[in-house]
Amino acid sequence: MYLFFFAVLFIIFQYMNEKSIFENQEKQISSLTQQKKESDSLLNMQDDVILELNYFNLMKNDKAMTYLENLGLEAQDVQNQVRDQIYDMNVADNGNPLVPVEGMEGTMRINKVKFLNHRWIIADFSDGTYWGEVLIEYFFEEDNQLSLRTIEGVLYPN
Repeated sequence: MYLFFFAVLFIIFQYMNEKSIFENQEKQISSLTQQKKESDSLLNMQDDVILELNYFNLMKNDKAMTYLENLGLEAQDVQNQVRDQIYDMNVADNGNPLVPVEGMEGTMRINKVKFLNHRWIIADFSDGTYWGEVLIEYFFEEDNQLSLRTIEGVLYPN
């Protein structure tokens, strides 16, 4: 009789133990499935954001690159040449001449440039305390001489 009760208790114990293990594994599988869905959703969102950010980008704009190639220029070389010339202008005594405002805490220097297409650049400038952005037009003369012109700038309040 004791053996029968012991066997029944052992079987009940095994059943409850296996049931809790099974339920725990089901929760883990459900959690991992949900995490996978969320991860896939984030990746899709990131792809959309990257596409949106690259919409205005010289290297992603076939028409702008074709325009430059028709002038006998390579887009990457143009970016390097224009960027170098803009940064070289930073060493001027009164700051970069492309920046339409004078520095209040020092000289205004261009920190970063982004090529929008074959004609325009947006650039970030700062004097260390105050900062702003400037829209710059660039083009090549008939003799492939680079010309830069400030279109508009904005200085943000401190």
